[in-house]
Amino acid sequence: AQAQEAVYMLRDYQQRLEPMVGNFDVRVLIWVDPSKPPIETSASAVSTWVLGKRFVQTMLVGGPSADAFNAIGYIGYDNAAKHYQAAWMDDGSTAMTLYSGGFSADGKSATVKATVKNLITGKPTPLELRMSLGAGGGHVTQLWGQGLGTTMFKMMELQYTRTKP
Repeated sequence: AQAQEAVYMLRDYQQRLEPMVGNFDVRVLIWVDPSKPPIETSASAVSTWVLGKRFVQTMLVGGPSADAFNAIGYIGYDNAAKHYQAAWMDDGSTAMTLYSGGFSADGKSATVKATVKNLITGKPTPLELRMSLGAGGGHVTQLWGQGLGTTMFKMMELQYTRTKP
């Protein structure tokens, strides 16, 4: 009975990720300097359930063909640790960023946090992914970090608009 209860709990927590599954057009905003306007580009994303609907896999391709970038991400609920985990990799880095955290009580937003080595200073630096789920499967993911300073600022925002389920 306890094992069956754990399976149902896993399904409930994973179900919160359902709005993120589908095909999306993505508006990408990047702040190199928080005091200046963002650089804007576009991308497309395909997000699917993988490994028995335990994880959502997102494949992101963006930018004009000469400056295209590729990324892959995973998010899922760790039933033993009792929190969400996300992994992100892209062709702008050789690192895998691993995040953990949770959803708000209403299930409409989540924050997952990571610590990475700063490429310039070599010291640990915090990162946060802040996600907001909207109506119709649209969602926004913001990357917050310190950049070259010590104050957290929004470094990137990805605005997902569903094109099809």
